[in-house]
Amino acid sequence: MILVIGSNMTQAHPVAATFVKNAVQNGAGLIVVDPRKHRLTDFADIHLQLKVGSDIALLNGIMHVLIKEELYDKEFSLNKCTGFEDLEKTVAQYSPDKAARISGVDEDTIIQTARLLASVKPAMVCYTLGITEHTCGKNNVMTVANLQMLLGNMGMELGGVNPLRGQNNVQGACDMGALPNVFHGYQNVADPKARQKFETAWQVTNLPEKPGLMIPQMMHGLTNGSVRAFYIFGENLANTEPDMNKVAKELEAAEFTVCQDLFLTETTRFADVVLPAAAWSENNGTFTNSERRVSRVRTAGRPPGLARPNWWIFKQIAKRFGHDWSASSAREIWDKEISPLAPALEGIKYHRIGRDGLQWPCPTLDHPGTPYLHQDGNFTHGKGVFMPAQWTPPAEVPDEEYPFVLSTGRRLYHYHTRTQTGRCEGLNDLLGEETADISQADADRMGIAPGERIRVRSRRGEVCVSANVTHEVPLGMVWMAFHFTEGNANWLTNSALDPSTLTAEYKACAVQLEKIL
Repeated sequence: MILVIGSNMTQAHPVAATFVKNAVQNGAGLIVVDPRKHRLTDFADIHLQLKVGSDIALLNGIMHVLIKEELYDKEFSLNKCTGFEDLEKTVAQYSPDKAARISGVDEDTIIQTARLLASVKPAMVCYTLGITEHTCGKNNVMTVANLQMLLGNMGMELGGVNPLRGQNNVQGACDMGALPNVFHGYQNVADPKARQKFETAWQVTNLPEKPGLMIPQMMHGLTNGSVRAFYIFGENLANTEPDMNKVAKELEAAEFTVCQDLFLTETTRFADVVLPAAAWSENNGTFTNSERRVSRVRTAGRPPGLARPNWWIFKQIAKRFGHDWSASSAREIWDKEISPLAPALEGIKYHRIGRDGLQWPCPTLDHPGTPYLHQDGNFTHGKGVFMPAQWTPPAEVPDEEYPFVLSTGRRLYHYHTRTQTGRCEGLNDLLGEETADISQADADRMGIAPGERIRVRSRRGEVCVSANVTHEVPLGMVWMAFHFTEGNANWLTNSALDPSTLTAEYKACAVQLEKIL
């Protein structure tokens, strides 16, 4: 059994979606939870077409049924986890009737889904940004984990909570410390022992004991003067951050900006210096995917012109600051700097990363790697912790002036801001402009024909795009992507943040539609 929630896998993760479809054809069950009736729903036993931003209410309603009908895994929930009483108390407030009123999914479907999930073990959950890009994104993820622990689907093959990452090496970037609160290997900067270890290894003193800034804090700092210089590495912030008018003002406020990237982008227009980087196929290194598998990347061609590997650029800048970093290859960086300082990676050496890679934790040289975490309910933490959450609405909901809800994501033919795919004529032939996906009912009511130009306006900006009238989108919803600068959904999106993760609410804001005469 596979539960896919907040993920249009067929467009955002087409390879992974193929494995899911193959599994269904081989007899696996599939439940899809998504506001849109996208193509993966054609393979589903049940499609729960919920309202945007109502995931917690729906999942709490499912757990209400599981507990009330005693369909949950009692042994796992009570003996392998803590906090069951708090979870029980919270989900008791979400009867199928209440969950239906909030989510728009009828009571019978909620009950049927709970019973179906309880009938198959293990069941796997896959989610993507449709869960995380909300002001309640952290609570959404916690609620998905609550469901899986309640069903006893943790610590086993083909179970668990599986984030389908938005890019191929998101997991690897986090593993390497590209987060403001940890060193690589998830060693907390607030831990004195961790700081001492890295100070000794790096031959420095007084490493900061408090976390650094996250992107929204950095952007805000540019306008209030607390951040003066900005180094942007492999990121097209001018197109990917919400409320692009606001972003432009922030980037313009920087006193000095460096961009390090493969190509000139909308963001490099704000740069004082652009450093040309080698592409992934022009350098050796590693990627780590969402199952913690570290894989080798091997050079397929030389970097063009003055382009250089990212590590080489960083090393040269450090040299100008008076630091002579000894490692001079991807192998040396991994074996001398990364692996020895992270217990979970200590057994992974370059020569051991063969054709299929190794999955961390891999603490010793004779360790085979860890295919799945929390085996037999033995959580890294000790016991699993239920973290019940109350449903909260999006920061901005439709009203009389802005009666539609806009949700955003990616389309099959382009990748993010088209920094790479926009240079492929064939892909531009398949998708050459942004559209606004609207329902047939809304199109009929407003007299909008497929392909006609419409204006989509939010409290932050407006775009003029072609209408894509489709059965995938429900009444009252508009769906757009952010691949093109013109017509980019992020001219409209809300910069309201999840208070814990500071992730913006890309998936929900209020807009109005107007036919351009």
